[in-house]
Amino acid sequence: MTAAQGQDTAVSVSGLTKTFGNFRAVDGIDLTVARGEVFGFLGPNGAGKSTTIRMLCGLLLPSAGSGTVGGFDIMRQSEEIKKNIGYMSQRFSLYDDLTVGENIDFFSGIYGVTNAKKKERKEWVLEMAGISDKRKAITRTMASGFKQRLALGCAVIHEPPIIFLDEPTSGVDPISRRRFWNLIYEMSSRGTTVFVTTHYLDEAEYCDRLALIYRGRIVAEGRPDVMKKEHMHRKVLEVSVDAVVETLDVLAGKGFDVALFGNVIHATVDDDATAIPAIRSTLESAGIAVSGITAVRPSLEDVFVSLIEASS
Repeated sequence: MTAAQGQDTAVSVSGLTKTFGNFRAVDGIDLTVARGEVFGFLGPNGAGKSTTIRMLCGLLLPSAGSGTVGGFDIMRQSEEIKKNIGYMSQRFSLYDDLTVGENIDFFSGIYGVTNAKKKERKEWVLEMAGISDKRKAITRTMASGFKQRLALGCAVIHEPPIIFLDEPTSGVDPISRRRFWNLIYEMSSRGTTVFVTTHYLDEAEYCDRLALIYRGRIVAEGRPDVMKKEHMHRKVLEVSVDAVVETLDVLAGKGFDVALFGNVIHATVDDDATAIPAIRSTLESAGIAVSGITAVRPSLEDVFVSLIEASS
């Protein structure tokens, strides 16, 4: 039983599969998402995230499997699903040649917002997105952070109980990303279920639960803190040097399990007590000055790399 079962369930699928010819893009996925949960669907580009979310949104018919979204059957009730969810793609789904206000009016009509509520919901979107003074601006002239929040507002203007966000922060600056996640938390606190796909591993920390997908299959699922404990049994060392690329090559050539993390190297080892002097000696022998080697808490990126290597 998953963490979501036993509560009000927003999304539940079993054996969800999608094939394109001989290619299996999604391979027998099982998952359950609780009402009001922020659920992260994490994986590299091409892993099957967008294909999965399109099936859950009623935009793509599964090749096999069963399940419900908002209580509606994914095989037989795709039109009902579309009416009862919000969907925001990484391209923001806005019309660049329309003004901000015209975009909001258009999506109000598409989602069937009643005339009695249109004005109220329009003002809510403008205020939520921080663009009350930009209602007459042509959308294409706006900064990406404003367009992102406008797209979110348009996706939830009909107050759906479930919203699907497909790579919503792709190409957006870090400050706008942080503000966007604050909006996600606000919606979740009011009972909205948020299903978000991302390849930004730092964003995964913001989710209540995660599923890691690789080559169409879920390789791990759970709370971020629990996943670090359950799926990372080896130690992680942070190696600080000036010549990071050369260091990566040297250590990999000597059989160390290493990866580049920004401007430092992460080495995954069985025993840090013996690995630290071995790494230092190896690098010094190669003429590379070492600023420091310290044991660090594994990140989700460390966990994900480890899981991918185990499943390859």
